Amino acid sequence: MTTEPAASPAQQIAAGYGAEGAAVELGAVVVDGVCDPAAKVRIPLTTLNRHGLVAGATGTGKTKSLQVLTEQLSAAGVPVVMADVKGDLSGLSRPGAAGDKITQRSTDTGDAWTPTAYPVEFLSLGTSGIGVPVRATVSSFGPILLSKVLGLNKTQESTLGLIFHWADQQGLPLLDLKDLRSVIRFLTSDEGKPQLKALGAVSTTTAGVILRALVNLEAEGAGTFFGEPELEPDDLMRVDPSGRGVVTLLELGDQAARPVMFSTFLMWVLADLFTSLPEVGDVDKPKLVFVFDEAHLLFTDASKAFLEQVEQTVKLIRSKGVGVFFCTQLPTDVPNDVLSQLGARIQHALRAFTPDDQKALSKTVRTYPKTEVYDLESALTSLGIGEAVVTVLSERGAPTPVAWTRMRAPRSLMDTIGADAIAAAAASSPLQAEYGQTIDRDSAHERLAAKLAPPPPVTAPVPEQQLPPVPPPFEIPPMPEPAQSEEPGLLDKMMENPAFKSAMRSAGTVIGREITRSIFGTGRRRRRR
Repeated sequence: MTTEPAASPAQQIAAGYGAEGAAVELGAVVVDGVCDPAAKVRIPLTTLNRHGLVAGATGTGKTKSLQVLTEQLSAAGVPVVMADVKGDLSGLSRPGAAGDKITQRSTDTGDAWTPTAYPVEFLSLGTSGIGVPVRATVSSFGPILLSKVLGLNKTQESTLGLIFHWADQQGLPLLDLKDLRSVIRFLTSDEGKPQLKALGAVSTTTAGVILRALVNLEAEGAGTFFGEPELEPDDLMRVDPSGRGVVTLLELGDQAARPVMFSTFLMWVLADLFTSLPEVGDVDKPKLVFVFDEAHLLFTDASKAFLEQVEQTVKLIRSKGVGVFFCTQLPTDVPNDVLSQLGARIQHALRAFTPDDQKALSKTVRTYPKTEVYDLESALTSLGIGEAVVTVLSERGAPTPVAWTRMRAPRSLMDTIGADAIAAAAASSPLQAEYGQTIDRDSAHERLAAKLAPPPPVTAPVPEQQLPPVPPPFEIPPMPEPAQSEEPGLLDKMMENPAFKSAMRSAGTVIGREITRSIFGTGRRRRRR
């Protein structure tokens, strides 16, 4: 009687990553320094809308892991949206260059590596960058997200929310920053102070602080981001003619002083998608995947209201078929309530040089499933470049075994393609025709300026030139007078009904403003298409 040899520890770990359906291959299992190319580590596409985290110290390979993940999502027909903070991801649009390191990594991970380019759109926040300019209106951005960008405290955030509410009630569209500035200046003027007082709990001093923050924001170049034409989220969910998902890269442009704009803008898009996409439940693959690079910028100094809405959006967007990945240096950069929503963990090497680093390392270890194969505290500080400790959700929704993984090599170029190439790609983009030109239509600034403008001088009427009457060629017989009913008709009765009048006023207000607020305080706007 013969017995089959027992599976190696690497094979036992890899068995937990088996998938019947399509999956993203991350790499191969490493045990005791030996990489088994047959022991594959995968993330099932069906679980990618359960979100994830890519973390690790600078220079450990986080960006390349994002590249590997994005390439395979695109190949599977899943669009990806990422903020390219450092410009390192533009190489996705070019095939990779072969070399000894690529060959060795392909051998280690059992990957039949071939150089491949992927469809990429280059967008810039506002008009100061080299990509296709994208914008959002102030009203749709909402007071909570705008407060995060402006760095307002809790009291100032509440005041800004009341100012938004007043503008909505008055039918004053807030499209760009000058609209919001005009509203605040009106409310703090002699004419507007009674209305400011009627809002309650709004002081002139607090309104002045918000106004100064808006001026500073505009001076730093972020003013060109707010306005029209506003980005349609559908343009982020496209596939190319061959069925590959389009990768949208957002570059910072001249707004380096406010990199938090990146993450906050992506959260706005996420909130907008949440309000517009239908419920789909479990799906074979995500409709869209968001990657929040430098995620600590999203959460640092964030208000409680902001954090609560991020948590709620991340929790609920899963049922809309949208996956979210956060990328940062330390898992502790992400609040616990958000971290608990993340099903996939790709943890690159951590450094433990200080007591705070050691504390963060210990916290990270406690968040992983128990393993008898690795000493995780030692493993997390011993990982090589391009290696990560991984655990994901299986197709059954259960956590997979912890796997020290040698990540496979990206098939696209692991370098930037240069500003000239990005500018040329943006100029030839089909989105350029729709978003390339700024639109400045009638809004709060113009309406308040007209209201406060002095009346035109009264001039004497010019006497009309007297002309001889022209006789008509023929007489038109007078029309008979309609018969006057002594009793009011049904329509007259309806028009006089107080309930009907109230309903019509409400309908007119809603139609006139068409501003309702989502869970993030963002305004739902009429789609252009």
